[in-house]
Amino acid sequence: MAERPSPTASAEHHIVVLDGFTLNPGDLSWERLSTWGTLSVHPRTPKGATLIARARDADILITNKAVLDAEALASLPALRFIAVSATGTNVVDLEAARRQGVVVSNVPDYGASSVAEHTFALILEALKRIGAHTRAVAEGAWCTAPDFSLTVAPLGELDGKTLGIVGFGAIGQRVATIARAFRMHVLVSEHTPKKPHPVTPAELVVERCSLDDLFARADIVTLHCPLTEATRGLVDAARLRSMKPGALLVNTARGGLVVEADLAAALAAGTIAGACLDVLGEEPPPADAPLLTSPNCWITPHVAWASLESRRRLLNATLDNVQAFVEGRPINVVN
Repeated sequence: MAERPSPTASAEHHIVVLDGFTLNPGDLSWERLSTWGTLSVHPRTPKGATLIARARDADILITNKAVLDAEALASLPALRFIAVSATGTNVVDLEAARRQGVVVSNVPDYGASSVAEHTFALILEALKRIGAHTRAVAEGAWCTAPDFSLTVAPLGELDGKTLGIVGFGAIGQRVATIARAFRMHVLVSEHTPKKPHPVTPAELVVERCSLDDLFARADIVTLHCPLTEATRGLVDAARLRSMKPGALLVNTARGGLVVEADLAAALAAGTIAGACLDVLGEEPPPADAPLLTSPNCWITPHVAWASLESRRRLLNATLDNVQAFVEGRPINVVN
């Protein structure tokens, strides 16, 4: 392994942001990075020659989804630090970076509130059908209705229902806290027990159970676990068949957790009542992706994390990681 660098705050650094648009489309500021040297910010950077050309002279790179695999890293001899502006680090070959002496940091916790709130926005849309009812009003259906109340889709409520949470880190715990406020019973299945998040109420009441038990008992199953080789395809045809016929599947974690063809088939057959998704296996999805036209499937375009407040926390934490590195005290190191 190459020797770890020992940068100093007084050194002049060449900093390149490879794909800054989704994090900062213009309502935040990268200015603080200029404190430590020259700065180049690119909205997007495709893999290959363009990435190498932009990053060749950089000793500090910031990436969200721009891929830094072993081949790319080998072409960047000046590189000393990668700040991943996300929690997931699968876009970087961590082992190759370690061998090359490149420090990699991520942002472990920034979007729990944003993702948890979006999770419930999806769930409430499926139960309350706000979109369908507001469209009906806009189209004049209420004006011509024979009654004072117009219902265009079945409605439900959360009170008394059972929510199953797969994964119980910061986001899962925040989801459980909100669920309890709705007076839901909460089931939790987690691969490795997590410490309580600092904002998780000490009196939070949940029931821990096996994954099989959770899928069989929950009225709503929501996924908040990382995508690993062990969890890839976690929700397949067999898992979907084990759910209640009236159950709802929610995924605001990673698309690869779900076998999408199996979910599309289950929705078409009415095996489960519906699905609420903020992520898909391929993003952006192809126009013929089966879930885009599946019945009772609500999809948002990977925006659960993207509230202004969440993005501001993410940007500030990313800049904190850069500052810590240039001061010779790297934090949130993942390799």
